[in-house]
Amino acid sequence: MLGLLKKKQTMTAQGASGSEIQWTARSFRAAVLLFAGIAVLLIGAVLSVSIGAADIHLRTVWNALFHFQPQNTSHQIIRDLRLPRTAAAALVGAFLAVSGAIMQGLTRNPLAEPSIMGVTSGSGFAIACAFAFFPGLSAAGLVLWSFAGAGIGALIVFGIGLFSKGGLTPVKLALAGTAVGYFLTGLSSAIAIRFDVAQDVKFWYAGGVASVKWEGVQLLLAVGVIGLLLAFLIARSVTVLSLGEELAKGLGQYTALVKVIGMFVVVLLTGASVSVAGAISFIGLVIPHITRFLVGVDYRWIIPCSAVFGAVLLVFSDIAARLVNAPFETPVGALTALIGVPFFFYLARRERRGL
Repeated sequence: MLGLLKKKQTMTAQGASGSEIQWTARSFRAAVLLFAGIAVLLIGAVLSVSIGAADIHLRTVWNALFHFQPQNTSHQIIRDLRLPRTAAAALVGAFLAVSGAIMQGLTRNPLAEPSIMGVTSGSGFAIACAFAFFPGLSAAGLVLWSFAGAGIGALIVFGIGLFSKGGLTPVKLALAGTAVGYFLTGLSSAIAIRFDVAQDVKFWYAGGVASVKWEGVQLLLAVGVIGLLLAFLIARSVTVLSLGEELAKGLGQYTALVKVIGMFVVVLLTGASVSVAGAISFIGLVIPHITRFLVGVDYRWIIPCSAVFGAVLLVFSDIAARLVNAPFETPVGALTALIGVPFFFYLARRERRGL
């Protein structure tokens, strides 16, 4: 009997040791991928600053950054146009990817994403109303309207899913989000035509960072500090919640509080992104899935890696938007949709098989 007990203890210790080694290896791989992503992001940022309607040599970029000359036209283009555009692309990509990761973790819905769950269309609708009824609104005012619209859009979609027969299934949420998105987009278009602000609203729905100035980047940074900090604080709780709500409650998690904070983060990050760059879709769908495949289910790694990978995707998409139909620019939202739509259909088909 004593021998069996010792054998069991040895096996338990070996299992714990193996689990620890596995976790360490996974964390090491996640850290390597994170730093690799940062390196690729830096390369993309350099290319983004140098490539455009007027290609600028890398040496000129270096001089503009560290030896700025106000009378040099290339230096002015880099500082006033290219740098804020690149910074905005990186921040918006990071925000949308983190928003999608949190939504998927909180709802355990692989189809969850700000543009599919009504958050992005709600922001766009609120901005259309702001343009129509408050034409002199400041940039900060637009951000507040965008926050409110994002929250309303999310509440409508989750309300429909909650009160539907059978509850919050992934496919029902996706269908509700798509329907609400089309409805709010239609209302936005009607308001834009009625109040003659179609040109302004069209920019937001096309999506892009071409006209972003340093003021927009500052708004994104201010919101990002709060949103990303909260996202990191709830990362461990989201990991547990993503494994099942009953398990989370059994482990003493305050699931309702985690969900409220998580949705607040989503509204905050998505609202800021839409107010600055318009409706850019599917980054929050594609990037979290790729990240989970690479680093596992621990949101302490998923959130930072999603932020970096999302920034990489949008920075390179913005570069492609300048080159596809040069010297004209293609809306960057169209390029992200080319990646995201097939991925969405693949996930929807897989979920349907699982029903």
